[in-house]
Amino acid sequence: MRPPARRGRRLALPALLSLLTCSLAFALVSKDVKKEVKQSKNLEKSGISEKNDVDLKGIAFVIQSQSNSFHAKKAEQLKQSILKQAADLTQEVPRVLLLHQLAQQEGAWTILPLLPHFSVTYSRNSSWIFFCEEETRIQIPQLLQALRRYDPSKEWFLGKALHDEESTIIHHYAFSENPTVFKYPDFAAGWALSIPLVNKLTKRLKSESLKSDFTIDLKYEIALYIWDRGDGPPLTPVPEFCTDGADSSCATTFHSFLPLCGNPVKKKDIFVAVKTCKKFHGDRIPIVKQTWAGQAGHIEYYSDYADSSVPTVDLGIPNTERGHCGKTFAILERFLNHSYDRIAWLVIVDDDTLISISRLQHLLSCYDASEPVFLGERYGYGLGTGGYSYVTGGGGMVFSREAIRRLLASKCRCYSNDAPDDMVLGMCFSGLGVPVTHSPLFHQARPVDYPKDYLSHQVPISFHKHWNIDPVKVYFTWLAPSEEDRARQETRKGFKEEL
Repeated sequence: MRPPARRGRRLALPALLSLLTCSLAFALVSKDVKKEVKQSKNLEKSGISEKNDVDLKGIAFVIQSQSNSFHAKKAEQLKQSILKQAADLTQEVPRVLLLHQLAQQEGAWTILPLLPHFSVTYSRNSSWIFFCEEETRIQIPQLLQALRRYDPSKEWFLGKALHDEESTIIHHYAFSENPTVFKYPDFAAGWALSIPLVNKLTKRLKSESLKSDFTIDLKYEIALYIWDRGDGPPLTPVPEFCTDGADSSCATTFHSFLPLCGNPVKKKDIFVAVKTCKKFHGDRIPIVKQTWAGQAGHIEYYSDYADSSVPTVDLGIPNTERGHCGKTFAILERFLNHSYDRIAWLVIVDDDTLISISRLQHLLSCYDASEPVFLGERYGYGLGTGGYSYVTGGGGMVFSREAIRRLLASKCRCYSNDAPDDMVLGMCFSGLGVPVTHSPLFHQARPVDYPKDYLSHQVPISFHKHWNIDPVKVYFTWLAPSEEDRARQETRKGFKEEL
């Protein structure tokens, strides 16, 4: 629960000043970016050739997988699909790597720390590192054909290009003069780095450590790191890297289904906790009730004041202007020890979070509540220097009962009531060896803060903030149950995965 105009991320003052300084620098150089991108396109023309001989043994596939059992299974299915296509083409079996198996370090999912490993292992025998998500579908013949247009002896950063329509908080308001000028890859369509670029980045990583405190939007931050203020290549858009799959020439496609693994989790098995405070009872809570609250089987509003008209539960924790760690841990204790002991799942949201409970029911059908599941939109803190991952609170935090049991059985607690709850939880779960499970369907920001092309292949579960939007309209536009949702699920049930 945060005031409307506040940032989605609480930063220490030095980090905030650093980000503001970066934002100013990006704004000052944005004019030059256009020139550099244009020059890059001209270089691209000179580097493209149909004569580049690339076969499967020259590609190392990296699936951006997760250790959770559901996600690991999906990644393994994609791996087997790639290997089967290789066998059908009678080509040498390519290397297919699962990201979560490559390294046990907390920050492996941010990919940059693994580039030195890729450089050492694959630079002699490979031309490309190709990355994709576990739901990306790959047509190997079309992929080979697309990559053959690019000279693998040069530095290439390939993908389906996204860009901001307006400067956004999740990108620190960078390129504020013209946000559309900077392109970054849609991971769902796959993206590729040539080995010479991997080697160059590795050399840089060895000479200077990663400086960013926070990992917020990985695809954007990787593109920013590779571009290196014009010293590195910008993203080259590849038309065959697709998400909609409408074109037969697509090398990759992405099925925009909401995951469904059997029957949706019942409403009675999900408890929703809304964090609020007295000053927002009159404006935010009515919006919650007007939009999504009716979908919830169990819902309680936790505040610093017992208001019978809502009604709210006073947890005895004073409201704080910064983080809400004390309040969140009180909610966890209440859920585990006093509330509905058979309920499998707890969802904690802010009073300005918009969420679809019906879609969450479908998503949770894919997770085992007997496992310690900590689910939502994943951010990172200090991952270049041994930090931790966490679920950002505004988009909603989902806990299995087992995850809460393990957390509260430990001695890990808030260092103050106003500590950032989501970050403390991430630190605690990291110490317990419980990984964050990431879903891009949860969103810390508003729909306007994301590229339209990115949201077009999602069935979103949540958005956050009422600032400068009509939250009721946003809910009914993006999250309300619809005939389209039901039709999509029927299609999903009849859909045979081509794996």
